[in-house]
Amino acid sequence: MSIPAASRLASYSAPNAEFEIASYPLRPLAAGEALVRVSMSTICRSDIHSYEGHRPSPCPALPGHEIVGAIAALGEGLTHDMRGEPLKPGDRVTWSEYFIPADDYFSEVLDMPQKARGVEKYGHMAATTPPHHHGGFAEYCYILPKSWILRLPDDLSDAEAAPLNCGVATMVAVTEAADIRLGSTVVIQGLGLLGLYGAALAKSRGARFVVGLDAHPGRRELAGRFGVDLALDAATETAELQAAIAAHCLPAGPDAVIEVCGAPEAVAVGLDLVRTGGTFILAGMVSPGAMITVDANKIVRKMLSIRGVHNYHPRHLIEALDFAVANRLRFPFSELVDARYPLEQATRAMRDAASRRVLRAAIVP
Repeated sequence: MSIPAASRLASYSAPNAEFEIASYPLRPLAAGEALVRVSMSTICRSDIHSYEGHRPSPCPALPGHEIVGAIAALGEGLTHDMRGEPLKPGDRVTWSEYFIPADDYFSEVLDMPQKARGVEKYGHMAATTPPHHHGGFAEYCYILPKSWILRLPDDLSDAEAAPLNCGVATMVAVTEAADIRLGSTVVIQGLGLLGLYGAALAKSRGARFVVGLDAHPGRRELAGRFGVDLALDAATETAELQAAIAAHCLPAGPDAVIEVCGAPEAVAVGLDLVRTGGTFILAGMVSPGAMITVDANKIVRKMLSIRGVHNYHPRHLIEALDFAVANRLRFPFSELVDARYPLEQATRAMRDAASRRVLRAAIVP
């Protein structure tokens, strides 16, 4: 695969601004790096939050961290993926949404590399920051040292593979934290890509009954194809939701409630829905300022376990790939990426995704 001297990318200069196409040079690879020709980058909700100015993002911003591409070149010392599979130019890969500068207390002692000091995320840096090509809205992307790479099987499509390194791996971590097991009953607040994968994962973990809550009727209609047994309007009064859910989650109510909608008002509802002794997982509140007011007495008296999940451990990326491969015929994952845009239409793609005209938009450079 011949490598050009420079490559194009799409970036925006300020929140909500039009994307502009720019060209930056491709530098020689350092040890432990790879250069990938991007074939698809899907738009995550965090990309939208950054674009709309709800979370800090350096500009000119180069979004995109859910990336799939073919290896164009390998740096010295990089010979195998995280599973021990040999790597070579032409192999299609995905990789962790983040990389860490060095091992530290969080990665080595607490086993939380996703919270290592100085951790950086692909698609969250300025395009002017070398090596420039570190996001998915680009023709090429560098995989930087201290990332985790996975070679992809040929029968997994780009649409099935692109969300693995963020949405799917995150939901593997979420459903693990929720302690879903054989016979569990689960409520999922939000039926976007995270919620739909969460429902499918819950079923694969043995959940007996899964309830999905969303205000969007199209998403509720789609949810049944991903393991949701009962889809309800999230705008329904809490008492009515409780009654409808309790009838299917006997004898005590849902064992776990998972929030992936990003709406602060959903927290109080979730605390009401989860059974005494149950688990409430927060994973959608990823923008600063998500302030809530709750009755802490409910947490105490119901003896609830509440956990926040942000990003994931590298092992969850392996589990996400294995889950997608094993269940791709059971659940129509490829249909979740329902719109594709060339690099020149990045503005339209971001705005369509932000307005929920599409479920998961994809940039195809």
